Amino acid sequence: MKKIYIISDGTGRTAEQTLMAALTQFPTATVEIVLKPDVRSESQLEPLIAEVKKEGGMVVHTLVSQSLRDSLVRITRIHNIDAIDLMGPLLGRLSLYFANIPSQEPGLFFNLNKEYFRRIDSMQFAFNHDDGQRYYEYDRAEIVLVGVSRTFKTPLSIYLAFKGWFVANYPVILGVDPPEILSHLPLGRVFGLTTEASDLSTLRSVRQHYLGGGGGDYASMDYVKKELNYASKIFAEQEWPVVTVTSKPIEEIASEILAIKRRIMPAS
Repeated sequence: MKKIYIISDGTGRTAEQTLMAALTQFPTATVEIVLKPDVRSESQLEPLIAEVKKEGGMVVHTLVSQSLRDSLVRITRIHNIDAIDLMGPLLGRLSLYFANIPSQEPGLFFNLNKEYFRRIDSMQFAFNHDDGQRYYEYDRAEIVLVGVSRTFKTPLSIYLAFKGWFVANYPVILGVDPPEILSHLPLGRVFGLTTEASDLSTLRSVRQHYLGGGGGDYASMDYVKKELNYASKIFAEQEWPVVTVTSKPIEEIASEILAIKRRIMPAS
């Protein structure tokens, strides 16, 4: 059974009614709604999100406080939990509609929508820093994925970028040293991606066939093993955490990366 948590600084009844109305469009879904009212401090959020994470749930929230919404966005982002803000966009639109009334909170509309703008920026960043592009800007990235070809660097980058992370990725090429800037990034910023040689060889063979052949030793087992061993050597020398992507969906790999990041850099 799926669980949806309602987090509110009031009773949560408005959010519950809205959610129930939306769920009528999913008549076959079995959902348990867990109401968490009177949440008014960040200290209350931490154990709540830990519970959501444990249960594999998602969050719907109606928090009026901008700082509390910011905290919730930050915590759910690092835990890779989907969170839907029902209050923020409405307050933003009302702020614009009643523009003739003096606002006690300058820049309210921008603040309420900064998550949206951040997502746009993070997606653009991922596109601009895909496959080693603009590596000299890696100090701006929150996550850098490093691995040989076909270890899902690009789809992972896009997935994490959609979650609001600024992600870059760099391809390991046999015999080519990675850019020096990577060695200067703090622990918890760079992640090595690896996989089983047999799976990688098969994946590359399928790609070669799809592209009409060619590519030399790109898909041969011997070359794949050499390339993976070379990548592993780099990961070990740099002491980067390594994530194995074999037979895992993108969501699971991303969650594993964020879990490691959370342990290394809990305040991120």
